[in-house]
Amino acid sequence: MPDTPPPQEPLGFADVAATTPDRTALIEPDGHSLTYGELNARVNQLAHALAALGLKTGDGVAAILPNSRHYFELRFATGRSGLYFIPISHHLTAAEIAYIVEDCEARVVVVDASLLGTAERALDEVGFRADGRIVVGAAAGWVGYEDFLREQPTTPPEQPRSGSIMMYTSGTTGRPKGVRRQLPEGPPQVTETELNLTRPLGIFPGHEVQLAAAPLYHGAPGVFANAGLNFGHTIVIAQRPTPEEWLRLIDRHKVSITFTVPTVLHRLLRLPEEVRGRYDTSSLRSLVHGAAPCPAEVKRAAIDWLGPVVHEFYAATEGPATTATAREWLARPGTVGRPLRGIEVRVVDAAGNTLPAGETGTVYYSPSYEFEYFKDTEKTANSMKDGLFTVGDIGYLDEDGWLFLCDRRTDLILSGGVNVYPAEVEAVLLAHPDVADAAVIGVPDAEWGQRVAAVVQPEAGVPAGDELAGRLTEHCRTQLAAFKIPRSMTFTGRLPRTAMGKVRRHELRTAATPHDE
Repeated sequence: MPDTPPPQEPLGFADVAATTPDRTALIEPDGHSLTYGELNARVNQLAHALAALGLKTGDGVAAILPNSRHYFELRFATGRSGLYFIPISHHLTAAEIAYIVEDCEARVVVVDASLLGTAERALDEVGFRADGRIVVGAAAGWVGYEDFLREQPTTPPEQPRSGSIMMYTSGTTGRPKGVRRQLPEGPPQVTETELNLTRPLGIFPGHEVQLAAAPLYHGAPGVFANAGLNFGHTIVIAQRPTPEEWLRLIDRHKVSITFTVPTVLHRLLRLPEEVRGRYDTSSLRSLVHGAAPCPAEVKRAAIDWLGPVVHEFYAATEGPATTATAREWLARPGTVGRPLRGIEVRVVDAAGNTLPAGETGTVYYSPSYEFEYFKDTEKTANSMKDGLFTVGDIGYLDEDGWLFLCDRRTDLILSGGVNVYPAEVEAVLLAHPDVADAAVIGVPDAEWGQRVAAVVQPEAGVPAGDELAGRLTEHCRTQLAAFKIPRSMTFTGRLPRTAMGKVRRHELRTAATPHDE
């Protein structure tokens, strides 16, 4: 796999638009498409409109949107205006949205009309300015997005200045925090971080087609789609496609690159073979997954089906760390890769001592750019050690420097003084044909401190109850040590997961009393 992009291809959204303005940039869910020239003109209009509203370098623009062209217009307009772009999940409550809008100090909030109810309650709660409320569509008391742009010139800003995206952490343990980077000096350009992440995954400038099906308001899907437009790709936008629709889009548009999460891979693999066989996926060159642990059986089955194109990376909202191609993973099953160029990865014990290869501890790695948790110097300081930072993941490095993750520190179960990693138990449960989804948590136990509990979503048509619990327990006994086997089991119609596939474990811990063996 080459590690440098073809030199003849333009690099950077503005350069692609100037060089190949008629190339298709976006294909929207309804089939409407925009060329690079058309998209660039709208980005310029939006940049002028934000300036006319009085926004200055360092100000913030928040957005509550489904996957749509408006996300890209906002990201690139803020990116050439010296502004911070803050995408917000539309699945949050009004109180959660209000917190982020107020915390990030946004001057403008752009909302899709279909999501107006919750968003409007949130903005009212914090007394947000009327002239900064922009709606995609129409709503009384709001400024229409198209009206906001209409009278503005399509020429670039006179002095383009790099902006940045400010993502908020998932907030699974406490309030989410904004990850804020210093704005680069000068006009926008493709960063070394962007290139260092995409090159090892086989993603380069050129005539590629990328499917953006995961929620763009999350970090990783936005990163890869944004890189795609900087590289001259055509981005096919999808909104919450079913597994079969996902395959249909790949077949129809001859998609070569996409990002997804392990839960989607699992659901694709559970489609009947005759359904999977209807669609041609041979155009795929790089299917990248991340954001959550991928069970080894799911990864291996995906490679067997799609070929050695199923690559992965390890990163956090704070920045990327490692990559692993399919072939690298097959040589070292379970690895999340080797560090990116310029990134140091270190595993340390509770006292902060660096651990030797093979020993498990907290994973730290060097940031690819300076950042702070916005308005939280204590959290920033606590996450750093000797210039490296951690998000609390637990893992180890092998003798050759390949990283293996065990779980999150906050998810670790300590039962009778022994560590149990939920991801390991979940992988075993997910391998059973009767299981559609599964999560493992620790629940209080008077004798052991914590005991292992499983929450299982059965496959459609599989009855929940004692019989299923017994089959799953026997299945676990064949692959897990006794102390790792779930001592209790709850069945549910659907597990609470974020749009990026992360289990909301705090919700599970307050669920109904488990069904005991």
